Amino acid sequence: MIIDGRAIASEILKEVRAKSTRAAIVRAVVVMPSPATESYLAIKEARAKEAGMHLEVVRLSESATNTDVIEAIEKPGADAVIVQLPLPEHLDSKVILDKIPVERDADVLSALAYSRFKADEDNAILPPVVASIAEVLERSKVFVAGKGVTVVGQGRLVGIPAAAWLVNQGAEVTVVTREEGDLSRLEEADVIITGAGSPALIQPHHIQEGVVLIDAGTSESGGAIVGDVDPACASKASVFTPVPGGIGPIAVACLFRNVMLLMERGLQEG
Repeated sequence: MIIDGRAIASEILKEVRAKSTRAAIVRAVVVMPSPATESYLAIKEARAKEAGMHLEVVRLSESATNTDVIEAIEKPGADAVIVQLPLPEHLDSKVILDKIPVERDADVLSALAYSRFKADEDNAILPPVVASIAEVLERSKVFVAGKGVTVVGQGRLVGIPAAAWLVNQGAEVTVVTREEGDLSRLEEADVIITGAGSPALIQPHHIQEGVVLIDAGTSESGGAIVGDVDPACASKASVFTPVPGGIGPIAVACLFRNVMLLMERGLQEG
């Protein structure tokens, strides 16, 4: 089964729009935006409109300091704040991300929001990529408890949070990185989640028949956006998320669903 991420994202955004009590303002802070970043922001802006929200983009120059970025984060008037990664090397990402108030951290990038997620607290929201993985598994009726799941890559947006969530779900998790493990471990995996950002890293001979294959890795090859998994793997997988059109659109939709959840929580606590 090949997952249609765009269709799933559309369903989520319609649900968010229907449930929202007012139009949320989501502030996106971006430093020295590249053409690729601008393209991604345009996609987020369009999806925000579908969700009945407004994306307010704050663009900062390459000379921006930690203080400049933090001031943009802390400026009043936004229901949620996202910081577009990666940040330039001269900025302290940890210091900046930890300034995102937990009640406005729809991307789960601050240490406090992430610790609540990792601890599996009742009121914690899932990072958007993890939420999109959970969405695909639920819709595909795949239950990971007790199953062998291999996560390829250990990045902060995919690998690390995905592995943490899978452990909380009772999966037997193996992590493969460039430094540790090798792709031969994939042959025994019931579920594979990849976020390595390495074009066509995983080939059909690496996987077993019937595997659930969730590709959350993106990179550029020949001017096109591609995933970590060779498309030929789809014929062996019971569930397959293509790139583009798979996890990416769902993750963006889950980001705006998180905004709605944070707003609802604020109203309840207020």
